Amino acid sequence: MHALALTFDDGPDPRWTGRLLDVLADADARATFFVIAPRATAHPDLVARMLSDGHTVGLHCDAHERHSRRCAAWLRADTARAVDRLNEVGVVPTLWRTPWGDLAPWTDAVAAEHGLRLVGWSVDTHDWRGDDAATMLAATARGLRPGAIVLAHDGLGPGARRSDSRQTVAFVELVTRHAAARRLTLGALQ
Repeated sequence: MHALALTFDDGPDPRWTGRLLDVLADADARATFFVIAPRATAHPDLVARMLSDGHTVGLHCDAHERHSRRCAAWLRADTARAVDRLNEVGVVPTLWRTPWGDLAPWTDAVAAEHGLRLVGWSVDTHDWRGDDAATMLAATARGLRPGAIVLAHDGLGPGARRSDSRQTVAFVELVTRHAAARRLTLGALQ
């Protein structure tokens, strides 16, 4: 049986990622974090905790840019730089979620060059808008089932209309209770 996969982009965030990790630990749940490489090297303690707690750490980017707006050479350099930075903090990524899920004709080739599998999502919390946790749960509840991949953000990325990730942490608290009541496993992507 497949688990329900909670995934988080744009971190790690020095204030919110640790709180999110606490919620996941309290629920004995695993998740996947798609990190921005400079943030990962700035907060290696959070990355180490993600790994030690059994979470998967994947690549998001070095610079949070849409692939379709950049050339292949730029994407190759950005990805190589990001992978090198993640290696510095003990992560050898195998999963890659591109910023905004945006792909260019050369994204697949760059992924293959680095042994990365591209990962999208099937349930979007739209947490970047600043919706409250209950609203996000109501909007996503029908999609919370085995095999679903839930997109949320533990950090603030470009375009975020919220000032913090407080409601994302609260949403994850609600989701862990929702999952437990329905005997759903919350697992990391592999």
